[in-house]
Amino acid sequence: MTGVLASVRSVEEAALVLEAGADFIDLKEPSAGALGALPAETIRAVVAHVAGRRSVSATVGDLPMEPGRIAAAVSRTAALGVDIVKVGVFPGSDPEGCLAVLADAAGQGRRIVLVMFADLGPDFALVERARDLGLAGVMLDTAEKGGGGLRRHLGPDRLASFVDRARSAGLLTGLAGSLAVSDIPALLPLRPDYLGFRGARCRGGRSGSLDQARVRAVCAAVRAEAAPSAAASTATAAAGAQRAAHSRLSGAPATRLAKST
Repeated sequence: MTGVLASVRSVEEAALVLEAGADFIDLKEPSAGALGALPAETIRAVVAHVAGRRSVSATVGDLPMEPGRIAAAVSRTAALGVDIVKVGVFPGSDPEGCLAVLADAAGQGRRIVLVMFADLGPDFALVERARDLGLAGVMLDTAEKGGGGLRRHLGPDRLASFVDRARSAGLLTGLAGSLAVSDIPALLPLRPDYLGFRGARCRGGRSGSLDQARVRAVCAAVRAEAAPSAAASTATAAAGAQRAAHSRLSGAPATRLAKST
């Protein structure tokens, strides 16, 4: 079932979203760009506060695609105790060299999520590259937060293709990018592992203060929309099992149903 990823920038915000029911904690500074990095001491403090109750991810910042800088940032961030390090794919510089250093980091046991940006012409071939390099997951976000949300830049077919490719590759999959509560019904049927929110949970936009009532509302909306899909998947699986059992008893060939995940 799809979970809620909540972006926070302090221990106080982490405590608030934990209490409100968020499923994933994501550490970043919204005033410093799409993937603005937090100070090391803040990341350590949040990791200590969460204490394993949720998975914690942290961004490395809006860095140019320079292998040395990316390698150093990943190593530095992973050493702070987070479960996942998120790295953005930005235009220019040396993307191939950066992918090589990410593969090296993954080989050392680092769990890395590659973030592509819907408003920067994402290349979905990177999904399979991420799998082959040993990365943990892929995510779609938006680079320019004033340019509209995720669904403004990519239509439903493209979003479905991204999630389907990532799921087929066995990767953790997330969708974010100025998402609003009104986006939830359109995105949940795609079945990403998580939907990421910041601005929809804040007073005064994504750089404002979190509002616990809004966080609760987002979590409740995701779970309410996800419940019918989960029930339908369970019913489909049960029907398939019953049909297969009947076929075995009757000696007829079992009907193959598509796996529901």
